[in-house]
Amino acid sequence: MKMKKILFSMFLMLTPTLMMAERADYCIIPQPKSVQTDTTQVFVLRAGMGIAYDSSNPEIARNVQFLRQWVEELTGIKLQLTPADKKAAVRFSIGFPADKKNKKAKKGQKVPELTEQQQEAYAITIDKNGINIQARQPIGFFRAAQTLRKSLPLPAADRSFIAVEFPYTKITDEPRFVYRGAMLDCARHYFPLETLKRYIDVMALHGCNQFHWHLTEDQGWRFEVKSLPELAKQGSVREETVIGRNTGVYDGQRYGGYYTQAECRELVNYAAERYINIIPEIDLPGHMMGALHVFPNLGCTGGPYPVWPQWGVSRDVLCAGNPETLTFLKTVVGELCDVFPSKFIHIGGDESPRDRWKQCPKCQAKLKELGLEKESQLQTYINHEMEVFLRERGRDMIGWDEVLEGGLTEGGIVMSWRGINGGIEAAKQHHRVIMSPTTFCYIDYYQLKDQGRQPLGIGGYLPVSKVYSFEPLIPDQLSEEEQQYILGPQVNLWCEYVAYPQHAFYMLLPRLDAISEVQWCRPDQKDYEGFKTRLPRMLKLYDKLGINYCHQIE
Repeated sequence: MKMKKILFSMFLMLTPTLMMAERADYCIIPQPKSVQTDTTQVFVLRAGMGIAYDSSNPEIARNVQFLRQWVEELTGIKLQLTPADKKAAVRFSIGFPADKKNKKAKKGQKVPELTEQQQEAYAITIDKNGINIQARQPIGFFRAAQTLRKSLPLPAADRSFIAVEFPYTKITDEPRFVYRGAMLDCARHYFPLETLKRYIDVMALHGCNQFHWHLTEDQGWRFEVKSLPELAKQGSVREETVIGRNTGVYDGQRYGGYYTQAECRELVNYAAERYINIIPEIDLPGHMMGALHVFPNLGCTGGPYPVWPQWGVSRDVLCAGNPETLTFLKTVVGELCDVFPSKFIHIGGDESPRDRWKQCPKCQAKLKELGLEKESQLQTYINHEMEVFLRERGRDMIGWDEVLEGGLTEGGIVMSWRGINGGIEAAKQHHRVIMSPTTFCYIDYYQLKDQGRQPLGIGGYLPVSKVYSFEPLIPDQLSEEEQQYILGPQVNLWCEYVAYPQHAFYMLLPRLDAISEVQWCRPDQKDYEGFKTRLPRMLKLYDKLGINYCHQIE
């Protein structure tokens, strides 16, 4: 007997990767709509158990593989793939419990169409029979798989589990908003494709579905236009970059990089597999020094125009009176539409000074030709031309809230960034709105009061608690009908001072956790104190996945 104990002790010493079973915990971010758990009973998931699913549907099969990969990655437990008609520990089933009521509707009674949020819905039932995942559409399986992923216990780096105990539970869930976005500025600083894929992975972990990709700026043009090959080759490179906040001191280093159309398509496909749509942005008619450097004839003065090595907004913009300007824009945006299948295309439209237009003979002649009185109306003219161009291609135009100043047609979408007033006004005019005000959604701002403990930033102060407090629908200023025009909120990460991937994720997390509950959860579900108790679980997951984040919250 003594020898057996010695041998067993040696076995444990020689097998450090094995641990006893630990429990899953459904206290995740964003928290599901309904979780009913019985902690007195558990289903035990062990290696070798099966996942049953309809293998004839490649989209369902992909989501099954995601779950299988995540379980093994986080716990070391390998699950087997099983045909749908076989007994298994985990089962993917098309159909939703609540829909049974609709099937019982009286003959001739019209069943209401599903909203986009209802199409994302899922249900997880865990009992003695195992883990049953139900969804109306494959996207629901993906959302459910992410919920299970975030619920898994996390072993130490050199260990894995022999089993995971799942307390019995019934989870039903669907998102609050149809639009749940995050933006990354890759024009001020270029990030490699692998970084963008990781950014998308983190978005998917939080239930986001719209990646707003900012591609052009005064400081660099990042999108390849095949019919204008020199645009990206030359317009993406600045000769040097200012050190700090426009100190007048420069680093003397050439900086550049752009995304080929093949790379863009690769990223589009990668994101689509994770149910994220990519919205490209070509900012116009301002923020165009990258383009003017290559095509100085499109500016009011004729140049020369360097790709800007400093931060801020250049007074040089596209010439509104030059007919070649619209030809150029339609060429660029036309190729953008060829590469990005997104229903939404962003044209920017913000921070476009009109100083040059006031002095430009071509712009003044265009004013008279169109019967306009103010230079600002020239920007409205360009916006409307692009809006019609996009509509002919079946796309909807998004613009920053400045585009509201000259009036939008019915299909235009306003992204409200200068506070919430632009969004309120747009909703009252029955325009669709994405709420992205600086006060709640600009995550290039510092997230801690003590700026000295953080990497250099643009300024401002936006802690996690402030992000979490955001309510996009503004019920005291918008009627229920007007609130229907608010598609959802978005956070924006501008990158003047964010040059490296580690810094980007530091700025993103955990503020993305906070906005994810704004995007996903109903107001009566939200509770900041409860959020803070669930956050450490997410931070532990970031550690496991090797994702950087800010370790303090305020």
